[in-house]
Amino acid sequence: MTGDTLKGTRGSSDTSVPQEVLPMDKKARIYVAGHQGLVGSAILRQLQAQGYQNVITIPREVLDLLEQEAVYHLFAREEPQYVFLAAARVGGIEANRSFPAQFIRENLLIQTHVIDAAYHHGVRKLLFLGSSCIYPGLAPQPLKEEYFLNGRLEETNEAYAIAKIAGIKMCQAYNRQYGCNYISVMPTNLYGPGDNFDLNTSHVLPALIRKFHEAKIRQDKQVVVWGSGKPRREFLHVDDLASACIFLMQNYDQPEIINIGTGKDISIANLASLVKNIVGYEGKIVYDHSKPDGTPRKLLDTSKLKALGWQPQITLRQGIESTYRWFTEK
Repeated sequence: MTGDTLKGTRGSSDTSVPQEVLPMDKKARIYVAGHQGLVGSAILRQLQAQGYQNVITIPREVLDLLEQEAVYHLFAREEPQYVFLAAARVGGIEANRSFPAQFIRENLLIQTHVIDAAYHHGVRKLLFLGSSCIYPGLAPQPLKEEYFLNGRLEETNEAYAIAKIAGIKMCQAYNRQYGCNYISVMPTNLYGPGDNFDLNTSHVLPALIRKFHEAKIRQDKQVVVWGSGKPRREFLHVDDLASACIFLMQNYDQPEIINIGTGKDISIANLASLVKNIVGYEGKIVYDHSKPDGTPRKLLDTSKLKALGWQPQITLRQGIESTYRWFTEK
């Protein structure tokens, strides 16, 4: 496509004067990019539960966000006023190690197409979903927003992290140059209904749920868990994340990133024991020390979000119990 074709409702001569941002009322046209994924589906559920009447969703089979022209046609046709950019290629340590080129390429393309289309077609506000992996691997804990770009990234998910960093910087650049109101949120590790339970590509919590469930069914004597069990991780139920995202779309208008989490972490060993207990598996847990641990600890400082008035509602046990029920019933 040519540059003239892509200009839409705005031109390249726009100044940095911010547009007036109106409240996201119940009749606003809201596009959820990635509504079939873990995060997007939760945001869609929350929007519908809160009475938003004009939520735009396009299945990935119909719209490929990797295709620039298709994305621009979507924005021209649907004219969304607000955008939740939750679409992304995601995965655990093994997936990030095995497919770094796909992780960086696909995420860069998705972000670039959606953010730029939002600008050209006059979107009032966009929320970009980043990731806690954008922080340095050995940063002080808990992770404060000001640690962003203040050290080396964790190697096991570097390609994904760099793509997310580019998305954050793109939002900030569009804010500065064009007066857009694009915010970037950094969620901690997520889980919940709609998660990926594939042992080759999933994150640690859904992988543990599947491992213990299948071991219980087969009556295995032991379950092997990657790494030492010592690393500590924070986990947020995806429904709490969705609630926070809608809250921030209504209450946060700053270009600086903002963390979303629980403010509490747990060791992988204790997490494995908790999942084992919830699933009802009675065998042993064995740790494979030849597998990577990743970052020793990852806990977000959520004081900035809490000061705005938002708190998570779902405890880790409650969340794992409901996620396990979803996994066994799907």
